[in-house]
Amino acid sequence: MQHKANDNEWSEIIRPKRTWYDINLAELWKYRDLIMIFVRRDFVSVYKQTILGPLWFLLQPLITTIVFTVIFGKIAHISTNNVPSILFYMTGITAWNYFAACITKTSGTFINNSAVFGKVYFPRLTVPVSIVISSLFTFGIQFLFLLCFWLYYYLTGATININSYILLIPVLLLIMALMGLGFGIIISSLTTKYKDLQFLVGFGVQLLMYATPIIYPLSSIPDKYKIFVMLNPMTSIIETFKYSLFNNGSFSWTMLGYSGVFTLIILAIGILLFNKIEQRFIDTI
Repeated sequence: MQHKANDNEWSEIIRPKRTWYDINLAELWKYRDLIMIFVRRDFVSVYKQTILGPLWFLLQPLITTIVFTVIFGKIAHISTNNVPSILFYMTGITAWNYFAACITKTSGTFINNSAVFGKVYFPRLTVPVSIVISSLFTFGIQFLFLLCFWLYYYLTGATININSYILLIPVLLLIMALMGLGFGIIISSLTTKYKDLQFLVGFGVQLLMYATPIIYPLSSIPDKYKIFVMLNPMTSIIETFKYSLFNNGSFSWTMLGYSGVFTLIILAIGILLFNKIEQRFIDTI
């Protein structure tokens, strides 16, 4: 695809990539309008032709919270560190939903868009990047819903307080977005050859959720097992998210730094693998 500026000059020349590490991330900025079109498509497609429409964004975390409250709070009597059960579970679920959406939706990038990828050129990374951004809108709606519950419990005398670490929430979102993007595009790249991996994504994300302190506080884990939970890069993110809203729980710059470094490594591996598979995926998909 080429465009002429005049009869003698080309304004743009698109050449095939010669190596798997030939990456041009700056090209994503040139296609920012296309990314926003994909964002709108991803956001609208979630509730289009549904009965309740955008209300599903609120019902999903609410129903999950109620189920967790009954099963883990009322029946299993799992501690929530004196934080109201509904607020404790909803906070973890809200943060986790964003990370899970980034992984599950980007993991189908090549398979779900193979028809478009085979017809027209554009940077393939625009699709997973748009998913991460559109999922952020969903998080925003659910976070505002969470704040309504927080305000109710605060006004009714619950021992919760927002502290200065609330300013870290944009950083936490960035880490979750990049980590979810990294894992998602790795899985997406592998599914071009091993399609059954896509069926394991939902199951794997579910297992990872129970290995993350969402339904239980980190302080409730016995010391001999705590190291394994802390190796989960999502642990420090969820704990920091809760700590910023409750002023209750644990926070560690070291653990948050570990999550950040882990994220950069996974993202780098994902982009390199994605770039390599992109050159020949149409022959295997």
